[in-house]
Amino acid sequence: MATVERMPPGTVRLNDASSHPSGTKHVYTASTGSLVLQPKPTDDPDDPLNWATWRKWLNYGVVLVYVLFTFTLLDIAAVAYSQLVDELGMTYQISTIATALNFTGLAIGCVAFIPLTYRYGRRPIYLLSVTVQLVSAVWAGSVKSTNEYMAVNLVMGLGGAISETIVQITIADLFFVHQYATVNGIFLFMQGTGAFLGPVAAGFIVAAQGWRWMWFWNAIFLGVTLVVVVFVFEEATFIPSSADEAMANPPASSEEGFDGAADTQSKGQKGLDPLEMSRTTSLASRPVLTARSRKPLRSRLALVTKTDAPIKHHYITPFILLFQFPAVAYTAVTFGAVLAWFSVLISISSTRMVDPPYNFSPSDIGLLNLWPFVGQLIGALGAGPVSDRWIQALAKRNGGIYEPEMRLWLALFPAPLLVTGGILMFGIGIANEAPWVLLAMGIAVFACGFSVCLDVALAYLTDSYQNVSLHSHLQSLKPDLAKLTRVIGDALVGVVFIRNAISVIVLFCLSPWRDAVGMQNLFVMVGIISFLFCMVPIPLLIWGKRARVATADKYRYYSGRQPGHRPV
Repeated sequence: MATVERMPPGTVRLNDASSHPSGTKHVYTASTGSLVLQPKPTDDPDDPLNWATWRKWLNYGVVLVYVLFTFTLLDIAAVAYSQLVDELGMTYQISTIATALNFTGLAIGCVAFIPLTYRYGRRPIYLLSVTVQLVSAVWAGSVKSTNEYMAVNLVMGLGGAISETIVQITIADLFFVHQYATVNGIFLFMQGTGAFLGPVAAGFIVAAQGWRWMWFWNAIFLGVTLVVVVFVFEEATFIPSSADEAMANPPASSEEGFDGAADTQSKGQKGLDPLEMSRTTSLASRPVLTARSRKPLRSRLALVTKTDAPIKHHYITPFILLFQFPAVAYTAVTFGAVLAWFSVLISISSTRMVDPPYNFSPSDIGLLNLWPFVGQLIGALGAGPVSDRWIQALAKRNGGIYEPEMRLWLALFPAPLLVTGGILMFGIGIANEAPWVLLAMGIAVFACGFSVCLDVALAYLTDSYQNVSLHSHLQSLKPDLAKLTRVIGDALVGVVFIRNAISVIVLFCLSPWRDAVGMQNLFVMVGIISFLFCMVPIPLLIWGKRARVATADKYRYYSGRQPGHRPV
């Protein structure tokens, strides 16, 4: 039997149909046998992993509403380009600079705000984000000059900066490893809904009420979102009590290196899909909860849940992690590359297709976004469940042991073909004034590959560095060190910063790049570069586990500096 010493961060026992030593929590599926819950919940009723399924999904549902209107706000500007040209004297160069400033705000805001979630909790940061976005939406609808337009884009980026990182932290708060890809798929779907369907609605609003009202309507919906967050979203920060830590560190089993194992469940629970796992968890598979009282609603909806944990290192650690952990670097590069290429597609389509031979109106530009919406819908809702079932099957073949690299096969096929093919279809087509349907199909194909790449990258990062338990002998010598720890927030801050930094660079260079090489050559170059970026999973499939082994001690060091450790 494998020992803990040989298990790097991310390698966990995901299923075990044959043996169940005491201690590990399971759910049962027909295809894989007993599925071990990772991370292991405590016996505290306030542990978000122990929340009832409806309570988890209500909280996550509020987050999804926040994501929807955040990405609507961030992506509707291109619809009104021709109106901005007429009223504010907008030019293509100013438009790309404004978009680049938006990404600058996204990059800076993430670094500035996310560390505060460790000191003050999730709720105040969500509330701050929605409030800043609400103010920026009202301001955007009132701008009088291009300089003011560029300034509001920077503030808008600051307001939406946490939108991806804090969502991943919330997912890690509420859900288990075997659910990550599915839950991330839903997140990416809502992200895409805001980014793609938001402009569709905005196009009709511009046609009917003018471009300013597309911002004012967004402000109204953000105001409703603010009220919902205030009165519905519960604080998901979990601070274990001393009783949790004492009960969570019994003597290690002599025959199992995965912190012991557990009670099995009745075979009547067979056949559950990944989205039903948390329901099973909330019933028979959950640890027996203690009699302590659950926090009152007033405490769960408190404005601030303050801890005394230091946070200064959270402003530096994200950049250190980028260079020390290959999984973090891979996710950052993947996010940065695909988002940059997507920004190129949107920028070119919104400015070029308002001219002959296309002559698109604002509503036409908005409707064009239906195509990438369909593409990302197929990618997001397909990749997540397929990825989760894929890893369960591979883990079963691997003796129940799950390796995060098992997810990466989907990033090699079909993602590179979709991403590169979509770029070339759109780029070569628009350079040769091809029918708009061909251009729309290219964006849709790209969006499908875009969604698959992001879902796999997010799940791989979360799986690799979500948790790690110390050696079993440390549990008996130093129980306070035997904790499930997290560095996912710091890692994602670095990922989002690099992602937006790449987009800023590409957008600032886009206009002179296009002028220098021409439209067709621009997209041929982008297609080749995108394909090379999509090949990054190959070295991870070969050396990824070795890298996790080599960086295990560093991971334990950084995770040990995280506040709110969860006991094993």
